[in-house]
Amino acid sequence: MGFDGFLTGGDIVMIAVAGLLILSVFLGVRIVPQSEKHVVERFGRLRSVLGPGINFIVPFLDRVPHRISILERQLPNAMQDAITADNVLVKVETSVFYRITEPEKTVYRIRDVDAAIATTVAGIVRSEIGMMELDEVQSNRAQLISKVREQVAAMVDDWGIEVTRAEILDVNLDEATRAAMLQQLNAERARRALVTEAEGKKRAVELAAEAQLFQAQKEAEARRVQAEAEAYATEVVAVAIAKNGLEAAQYQVALKQVDALAQVAKGEGQQTVILPAAALEAFTNAFKLLGAR
Repeated sequence: MGFDGFLTGGDIVMIAVAGLLILSVFLGVRIVPQSEKHVVERFGRLRSVLGPGINFIVPFLDRVPHRISILERQLPNAMQDAITADNVLVKVETSVFYRITEPEKTVYRIRDVDAAIATTVAGIVRSEIGMMELDEVQSNRAQLISKVREQVAAMVDDWGIEVTRAEILDVNLDEATRAAMLQQLNAERARRALVTEAEGKKRAVELAAEAQLFQAQKEAEARRVQAEAEAYATEVVAVAIAKNGLEAAQYQVALKQVDALAQVAKGEGQQTVILPAAALEAFTNAFKLLGAR
C-alpha cells in the first residue's frame, strides 16, 4: 500500500492550506536592515517604501523589486578639463560623496546614479571655473568648492540624493603654463625686492632729514636760552646802573678792560706789551673804583 493510502482528501486540503499560510507569512513579513530601504510595488506601481525593522506587505500582490542602500557612497575621483576666464587650460580633480535619502525618486527617475552625479559635477565645475581667472581659482578654492556643492545639491535633489561632500582636490596646469607662472612669480619677487630697497632708502633719507631738523631745533633752543641769559644779565646791569648811578657802569667797564689786558699778558714766550694811555687810565680808574668800594 502506498503513502497516498494514508492521506484522505481533507488531509491534503489541510496540508495545502498550511503550506499556503506559511508561504503567505514568508512573503508578507519583511525585515529591513538599518542600512537599507525597500521599495514596494503593487501591480507595477509604487506602493510604499519600507524602513528599517519588521514590515508587512500583502502577499502575492505586493513585491519588493528594489533594495536600496542608504549608506554614504563615494564616487571614484574624476579628472576633467576646464578653461578659465583668461583662457588657461586646467585639469581639475574632484571627489564626491553622496547618499540616497528618497529611494522612490532614485529608482524611478534615474538609471545610473553614479554616472549622472559625475556628469553633473563635471559640468558645474567647468561652468564655475569658466567664470574665474586662474589666480582666482588658485586663491579662492574654498569659495569655488562652496559654489559647486550648492549647485550639485540643487540639481540632484529631484533624484532623492543628498550630496554630503563635493571637493576639488587639485588644479593642475600644463608645463607651458607652469613655466609662465614661475617666470611671473620670479618677476614679482624681483619687483617686491626693488620696492623694499627703495622704501628703505626713502626711510633713511626721511630719518636723516628728521635728525637735521631736530639738531636745528636744539641749536635754536640753545641760542634762545643764551639770548635770554644775556638779556637777563643786561637787565641786571641796567638795574644796578639805575640803582648805583654811573659809578657802577664805569666799574664794569674798568673790569672788562683789566680782564682783556690780563688775557693779552698771558701769551706764551717773551713779549713786550705796549699799553696805550687809555689803558693806563683804565687801570687807574679801576683801582680808584676798587678803592672806593
